[in-house]
Amino acid sequence: MHADAQSLKICILGAGMGGLTCALGLARAGFKDITVFEMASNLGFVGAGIQMAPNMARILDRLGVWDDIFKEAVVLNETSIRQGATDAELGHVDLKYIKETYGYPHTVGHRSTLAGELYNGCKRESDNIKFVFATTAENLKFEPKPSFTAVPRSGEPYQVECDILLGADGVKSNTRVAMLKELNVEADVKDTNQAAYRIMLTREQMSSDPELLALIDADKVIRWIGEKRHIIAYPVSRKQIYNISTTQPDVNFAAAPSATYTTKASKKAMLEVYGDFCPMIHRMLDLVPEGEVCEWKLRVHAPLPTWVHGSVALVGDACHPTLPHMAQGAAQAIEDAGVISVVLAALPSGATPADINKALKLYEKIRKERAETLVELAAASGRAMHLGEGKAKEERDRQFAALKAGKGPVPDKWADADVQKMVYGVDCMKIAEEMVKSELNGA
Repeated sequence: MHADAQSLKICILGAGMGGLTCALGLARAGFKDITVFEMASNLGFVGAGIQMAPNMARILDRLGVWDDIFKEAVVLNETSIRQGATDAELGHVDLKYIKETYGYPHTVGHRSTLAGELYNGCKRESDNIKFVFATTAENLKFEPKPSFTAVPRSGEPYQVECDILLGADGVKSNTRVAMLKELNVEADVKDTNQAAYRIMLTREQMSSDPELLALIDADKVIRWIGEKRHIIAYPVSRKQIYNISTTQPDVNFAAAPSATYTTKASKKAMLEVYGDFCPMIHRMLDLVPEGEVCEWKLRVHAPLPTWVHGSVALVGDACHPTLPHMAQGAAQAIEDAGVISVVLAALPSGATPADINKALKLYEKIRKERAETLVELAAASGRAMHLGEGKAKEERDRQFAALKAGKGPVPDKWADADVQKMVYGVDCMKIAEEMVKSELNGA
């Protein structure tokens, strides 16, 4: 990497998975002046379980943080797709082949461990990465260099100018809003009319129920499906926590949700939503303490015409928020970050704004179609899971029956071997390195 490129000033807005991985990847590539601005007063590391597929693990390993994340992870050996009402198995997929095929097993973990180890990786690069918390970015400008007003929660606002700005500021991205306004493009956040409960039960809470204890002890992810609803669940944190995530129609939002699209929800309403599911699921959901039920609105975004303007690029949910049905939201943000670290490391000596734009456009070229394909796959999988009675459901269940006999596609796209090959079998950083040679260095 050219010495003068190393001193380019890079600002990252947002310290989620995409922002943290961008900072770590860029520091390890050789950049020495990286500042991450985060509106929260600290990283807080809350959140639920997260699936960590091989395409994510491959990048985290390359960035030196996978071993510590893997220590806390649970390796999933199988997935079972079941009828919510009866607990009867519709489909079963063996996941043990994934490690042999893609180099890493399919694991699950706690979001706090993933984010915490990415943050620890950044702290090891503290000579090159600085964090500014409790600060929002306003009045974003693109020319001649990216600039914005940093507004601390306490203290006076101040101006920040940088050579490269990365907007990793989530589904409600201010960077995206400013970029689309500058480009005179309209693309709104879409309400999917779906919501999710995210629940974490401890081993202790489940210990008196042998049927529930068997769930937390299994190396298995289970999806229980019903009309317009499903529940997905698996053990995390060395099987000390059972992570449960649901999707259902968004009918319980009486008031406007908070900035995080989260609202406190009623336990009674949650039990009613899944009232026709089997007794074991009732017992499981009933363990959630009163007052601790949270419901998230699920939001997506119309595909954007571009993720890049000048020396500014969008990352992760800021440009491709995805429904959780493919378990690829964080993985795709991490892929974005991996590619960005490769293309920017190839900047020439004396890099101009035009050179930076060219590198960021290559990032978009490598990532945009793939990310948007996975956004649509997640939506399609959700539609298939949520079918009510009728011909389409009969056809879906016929496909599940064929799957049990060892042939045919899986209606739950996440568990389909051909889809897994397309998702897990891609090394996006390697692709970026090859594209850099042909399109940047060879230019």
